[in-house]
Amino acid sequence: MVEVLDSLTPVGTNVPAGLEAACALPGVTAFTALDDPEITLLVPADDETDPEVTILVPAVNEQITVEEFVAWCHEGLRDAGVRGEILIVDSSDDATPQLALQGGARVLHTPRRGLGRAYIDAVPYVRGQYIVMGDADCTYDFRKLAPFVEAMRDGTEYAMGSRWKGSIEKGAMPPLHQYFGTPFTTWILNRLYGSHFSDIHCGMRGITRDALVRMGLVSQSWEYASEMVLKSVRMELRTTEVPVTFLKDQEGRLSHHKRSGWFSPFAAAWINLRAMFIHGAEFFLIKPGIALMLLGLLLSLPLSFGDITIGKVTFSLLTQLVGVALVVIGLQSLYFGGLAHMFLDYGGRLRGRWRRVFEYTRMMVISGILFAVGLVLDIVLLVTFISQDYTLPDPSATIPHLGVLGLMLMMVGFSTFCFTLLLHATRVSYGPALDRD
Repeated sequence: MVEVLDSLTPVGTNVPAGLEAACALPGVTAFTALDDPEITLLVPADDETDPEVTILVPAVNEQITVEEFVAWCHEGLRDAGVRGEILIVDSSDDATPQLALQGGARVLHTPRRGLGRAYIDAVPYVRGQYIVMGDADCTYDFRKLAPFVEAMRDGTEYAMGSRWKGSIEKGAMPPLHQYFGTPFTTWILNRLYGSHFSDIHCGMRGITRDALVRMGLVSQSWEYASEMVLKSVRMELRTTEVPVTFLKDQEGRLSHHKRSGWFSPFAAAWINLRAMFIHGAEFFLIKPGIALMLLGLLLSLPLSFGDITIGKVTFSLLTQLVGVALVVIGLQSLYFGGLAHMFLDYGGRLRGRWRRVFEYTRMMVISGILFAVGLVLDIVLLVTFISQDYTLPDPSATIPHLGVLGLMLMMVGFSTFCFTLLLHATRVSYGPALDRD
């Protein structure tokens, strides 16, 4: 069990605004975080002292559902036969915190800084070995959390909920989300990362505390969901999918998307796609770069000694220039993909592979030779240009073609030199910074 009382101090008489009613409940103890005075932990009288499972749920103004939700959590814990705590990460200005406390949940009151940030703020206060996440709106049935607990007890590190493998109550999801948005973005993520998820936006999911800490979440908003999924793939976590029941909103409750306006679902979809693309940058760089480079070499190398005519089609110096452009674009894309691996490779296997292939001394020699050969070819073109009264040879002649080849070799050599330097510069590190004031 993890406890952070050493980093907390009792609130005393300076009760944070909006928490007066919650702090006044019988037996409730309130603490303020020493490292962030805006965070307050409220502990109920009947707090579980040694939880194996933490139900971790952000909530903003959920007084309509939170009481029933906490009761569902207690029922789910009893049915799973597990000791657990319910930790509500609250940013409400209604009665949500006191209702949660009355039901026996811990409340971590934080500023309203985004859904992803709520999870980040909560990590130090999670005491359970296993974590089940979700929403406090009673759309996910936490009475059925036993499959998540069983999966993690059996060695699963990340248990992803799936509404498609479970059930979706009629009216629970807008048709645009159910039949297009979620399936489409799930398909994109699976293509980017070679994964096999059926529902990447399911809000109910389980993860071990150790895996969540190692993930080091940074997303502040809705994109935390995609970040968790894609990092589970990067980290090669032991993963499974758990069928879940998805229910429609209770009478009188508006979803957060509806509260935020009609554009909110589209904004959430965009920032989730942004997270997928950033964390999967090499998908757009390495394979497309190799394809462009090979096409460019096919168009340029055969034309190194002059035009080639096949039937009625003549491949000229212009064709070779197009090929050179494709080679340079493709090579840069490949090298950017390699740098993406430097930043995104969790285990270090890919970084090690790039460094072995681009061993420093070998690549310095190769890049130097490529640049030198290219420079010699371009010097020949320059000398010819000067000797012919500053007139370029006919474009179909051999010399201009060799000059273009030389230009390509110089660009490839210099790009390889720069990439090798940057690749090995990623190993540079410093000790603690000194205060020089």
